[in-house]
Amino acid sequence: MKRIGVFTSGGDAPGMNACIRAAVRTALSRGLEVFGIYRGYQGMIEGDIVPMNSGDVSNIIQRGGTILKTARSDDFRTEQGRRKAAENLRKYGIEGLVCIGGDGSFKGASILYEEHGIKTIGAPGTIDNDLYGTDSTIGYDTAVNTVVQAVDKLRDTAASHNRLFIVEVMGRDAGFIALRSGIACGAEAILVPETPTYIDALIQKLRDGWNRQKHSSIVIVAEGDESGGAYEVAKAVKQNFDRYDVRVTVLGHIQRGGSPSAYDRVLASEMGYAAVEGLLDGKFNAMVGRQGREIVFVPFEKAIKHNKELNKHLLQIAATLSI
Repeated sequence: MKRIGVFTSGGDAPGMNACIRAAVRTALSRGLEVFGIYRGYQGMIEGDIVPMNSGDVSNIIQRGGTILKTARSDDFRTEQGRRKAAENLRKYGIEGLVCIGGDGSFKGASILYEEHGIKTIGAPGTIDNDLYGTDSTIGYDTAVNTVVQAVDKLRDTAASHNRLFIVEVMGRDAGFIALRSGIACGAEAILVPETPTYIDALIQKLRDGWNRQKHSSIVIVAEGDESGGAYEVAKAVKQNFDRYDVRVTVLGHIQRGGSPSAYDRVLASEMGYAAVEGLLDGKFNAMVGRQGREIVFVPFEKAIKHNKELNKHLLQIAATLSI
């Protein structure tokens, strides 16, 4: 293998730039030529591909987002679009790819290999932490810290006004951000997609707290929770328990941005390095994962199809400490 391409795909995540940096510099140190592919699969189709050197990734380890940008690509969903992407890769002599993204990005890489033999290794870049086979994904730690910092500020104003804040965090299909940030900021309740939500039980918990002179509270809701999100929860609480001045805060895309934490910078550097080493060792159609202290390679099929479970011990801790 003499030439590889690096691209980011799907939602951006803090630490993607650190992973790009690691992949580019590792490849260069091994005598490979490296090409950056802008705007993910759409840029691959449109030929938005440029050579990269060490200087191109200088001073980016601390930056959020992705210097290679990312975009949705309806064209890549078509056989014709994927054929065009493969043709462009061959035009540049690119023999392997490092894909930094989530499950949708890895599904695309798998199809590209099945149809056109393009060898790809994935680095899990997603704040949701929902990929099977890795303890943590690039960007997750930073996103959790962003939520905690925001909720700490809300806690101050909640206590000043006897308010209940319903805070919605990202997590359409997974409650990892909600659970960990909820424990870290001492939330009175945490609602996640993986467990049933009983609004009556939530209201009773808030009522019990009020009766114990607890006149400000925080409830964390993952956006994909079956309750319908923060606004629906707030509506139900107002209708059944009017003691609180109820306010809703949707943190939204603020969770995607910002400078990556030290943990995410190191994790991304490890994974970018391992991705290139893996390609050179003949590993492909797989995701780099971290399990305990070990870097592992998990087949895309397993990383995508298996559901990653919430830590049941953390669920129990959250329930116990929120009384």
